[in-house]
Amino acid sequence: MKTSTTIKIFSVDTSSELNLPLVDAGISAGFPSPADDFLDVSIDLNKFLITNKEATFFGRIKGDSMIDAGLNDGDLLIIDKSLEPVNGKIAVCFIDGEFTVKRIRITDKCIYLVAENKNYQPIKVSEDNDLIIWGIVTTVIKSV
Repeated sequence: MKTSTTIKIFSVDTSSELNLPLVDAGISAGFPSPADDFLDVSIDLNKFLITNKEATFFGRIKGDSMIDAGLNDGDLLIIDKSLEPVNGKIAVCFIDGEFTVKRIRITDKCIYLVAENKNYQPIKVSEDNDLIIWGIVTTVIKSV
Protein backbone atom coordinates (compact mmCIF):
# COMPACT_ATOMS: atom_id res chain seq x y z
CA MET A 1 0.00 0.00 0.00
CA LYS A 2 1.25 3.48 -0.89
CA THR A 3 -0.15 6.64 0.66
CA SER A 4 -0.13 10.31 -0.23
CA THR A 5 -2.21 13.28 0.80
CA THR A 6 -4.78 12.72 -1.96
CA ILE A 7 -5.04 8.98 -2.55
CA LYS A 8 -4.19 5.63 -0.93
CA ILE A 9 -3.15 2.88 -3.36
CA PHE A 10 -3.93 -0.82 -2.81
CA SER A 11 -3.01 -3.84 -4.92
CA VAL A 12 -5.76 -6.09 -6.29
CA ASP A 13 -6.33 -9.65 -5.06
CA THR A 14 -8.30 -11.61 -7.66
CA SER A 15 -7.33 -15.04 -6.35
CA SER A 16 -10.80 -15.68 -5.00
CA GLU A 17 -14.13 -15.84 -6.72
CA LEU A 18 -17.25 -14.47 -5.09
CA ASN A 19 -20.47 -14.91 -7.03
CA LEU A 20 -23.14 -12.58 -5.70
CA PRO A 21 -26.83 -12.48 -6.63
CA LEU A 22 -27.59 -10.00 -9.42
CA VAL A 23 -30.92 -8.45 -10.29
CA ASP A 24 -30.16 -8.25 -14.00
CA ALA A 25 -33.63 -7.13 -15.06
CA GLY A 26 -33.12 -3.73 -13.39
CA ILE A 27 -34.33 -2.34 -10.11
CA SER A 28 -37.25 0.04 -10.28
CA ALA A 29 -36.71 3.50 -8.85
CA GLY A 30 -40.47 4.02 -8.90
CA PHE A 31 -42.96 1.37 -7.85
CA PRO A 32 -41.64 -1.86 -6.25
CA SER A 33 -41.08 -4.89 -8.46
CA PRO A 34 -40.77 -8.57 -7.52
CA ALA A 35 -36.93 -8.62 -7.74
CA ASP A 36 -36.63 -11.94 -5.89
CA ASP A 37 -37.82 -13.68 -9.08
CA PHE A 38 -34.53 -12.70 -10.77
CA LEU A 39 -31.99 -13.74 -8.10
CA ASP A 40 -30.87 -16.87 -9.98
CA VAL A 41 -28.28 -14.81 -11.91
CA SER A 42 -24.94 -14.07 -10.24
CA ILE A 43 -21.97 -11.81 -10.84
CA ASP A 44 -18.31 -12.02 -9.84
CA LEU A 45 -17.18 -8.43 -9.30
CA ASN A 46 -13.54 -9.36 -9.94
CA LYS A 47 -14.43 -10.48 -13.46
CA PHE A 48 -16.89 -7.65 -14.06
CA LEU A 49 -14.75 -4.73 -12.85
CA ILE A 50 -11.17 -5.84 -13.52
CA THR A 51 -10.04 -6.30 -17.11
CA ASN A 52 -6.29 -6.58 -16.58
CA LYS A 53 -5.58 -7.88 -13.08
CA GLU A 54 -1.78 -7.51 -13.34
CA ALA A 55 -2.11 -3.79 -14.08
CA THR A 56 -5.08 -2.96 -11.84
CA PHE A 57 -4.99 -1.28 -8.44
CA PHE A 58 -7.46 0.29 -6.06
CA GLY A 59 -7.12 3.80 -4.71
CA ARG A 60 -9.14 5.56 -2.02
CA ILE A 61 -9.72 9.28 -2.60
CA LYS A 62 -8.75 11.78 0.07
CA GLY A 63 -9.95 15.33 -0.51
CA ASP A 64 -12.44 17.26 -2.62
CA SER A 65 -10.61 18.35 -5.77
CA MET A 66 -12.71 16.06 -8.01
CA ILE A 67 -16.19 16.49 -6.51
CA ASP A 68 -17.71 17.98 -9.67
CA ALA A 69 -16.76 14.77 -11.49
CA GLY A 70 -18.62 12.80 -8.81
CA LEU A 71 -15.45 11.62 -7.03
CA ASN A 72 -15.80 12.24 -3.32
CA ASP A 73 -13.62 11.80 -0.26
CA GLY A 74 -13.59 8.11 0.68
CA ASP A 75 -14.65 6.79 -2.75
CA LEU A 76 -12.72 3.80 -4.05
CA LEU A 77 -11.22 4.00 -7.53
CA ILE A 78 -10.29 1.12 -9.78
CA ILE A 79 -7.18 2.15 -11.70
CA ASP A 80 -5.77 0.38 -14.76
CA LYS A 81 -2.08 1.08 -15.41
CA SER A 82 -2.18 -0.62 -18.83
CA LEU A 83 -4.46 1.99 -20.41
CA GLU A 84 -2.97 4.80 -22.46
CA PRO A 85 -3.45 8.35 -21.16
CA VAL A 86 -6.02 10.06 -23.36
CA ASN A 87 -7.17 13.65 -23.35
CA GLY A 88 -10.18 14.05 -21.05
CA LYS A 89 -9.68 10.85 -19.04
CA ILE A 90 -9.39 10.87 -15.25
CA ALA A 91 -6.01 9.59 -14.17
CA VAL A 92 -3.96 8.90 -11.10
CA CYS A 93 -0.76 10.85 -11.56
CA PHE A 94 2.50 10.90 -9.68
CA ILE A 95 3.79 14.47 -9.87
CA ASP A 96 6.80 15.76 -7.98
CA GLY A 97 6.70 12.89 -5.48
CA GLU A 98 2.94 12.98 -4.72
CA PHE A 99 -0.02 11.00 -6.01
CA THR A 100 -3.04 12.95 -7.20
CA VAL A 101 -6.18 12.17 -9.18
CA LYS A 102 -7.05 14.68 -11.92
CA ARG A 103 -8.51 14.93 -15.40
CA ILE A 104 -5.81 14.98 -18.09
CA ARG A 105 -5.95 17.81 -20.61
CA ILE A 106 -3.44 17.42 -23.43
CA THR A 107 -2.78 20.33 -25.79
CA ASP A 108 -0.25 20.77 -28.58
CA LYS A 109 2.11 22.56 -26.22
CA CYS A 110 1.57 21.06 -22.79
CA ILE A 111 -0.25 18.77 -20.37
CA TYR A 112 -2.56 20.04 -17.65
CA LEU A 113 -3.86 18.15 -14.64
CA VAL A 114 -7.31 19.59 -14.09
CA ALA A 115 -9.28 19.45 -10.86
CA GLU A 116 -13.05 19.14 -11.06
CA ASN A 117 -13.67 21.73 -8.34
CA LYS A 118 -13.68 25.47 -9.01
CA ASN A 119 -11.60 26.05 -5.86
CA TYR A 120 -8.55 24.41 -7.48
CA GLN A 121 -6.52 25.73 -10.38
CA PRO A 122 -5.26 23.42 -13.14
CA ILE A 123 -1.68 22.21 -12.75
CA LYS A 124 0.35 23.09 -15.83
CA VAL A 125 3.01 20.44 -16.22
CA SER A 126 6.36 21.92 -17.22
CA GLU A 127 9.83 20.54 -17.82
CA ASP A 128 10.55 21.28 -14.16
CA ASN A 129 7.92 18.78 -13.01
CA ASP A 130 8.50 15.07 -12.60
CA LEU A 131 5.25 13.52 -13.94
CA ILE A 132 4.19 9.90 -14.34
CA ILE A 133 0.63 9.21 -15.45
CA TRP A 134 0.33 6.17 -13.25
CA GLY A 135 -3.01 4.80 -14.39
CA ILE A 136 -6.46 5.57 -15.77
CA VAL A 137 -9.55 5.45 -13.55
CA THR A 138 -11.98 2.87 -14.91
CA THR A 139 -14.54 2.61 -12.10
CA VAL A 140 -15.64 4.51 -9.00
CA ILE A 141 -17.12 2.65 -6.06
CA LYS A 142 -19.10 5.13 -3.98
CA SER A 143 -19.14 5.30 -0.23
CA VAL A 144 -22.68 5.75 1.01
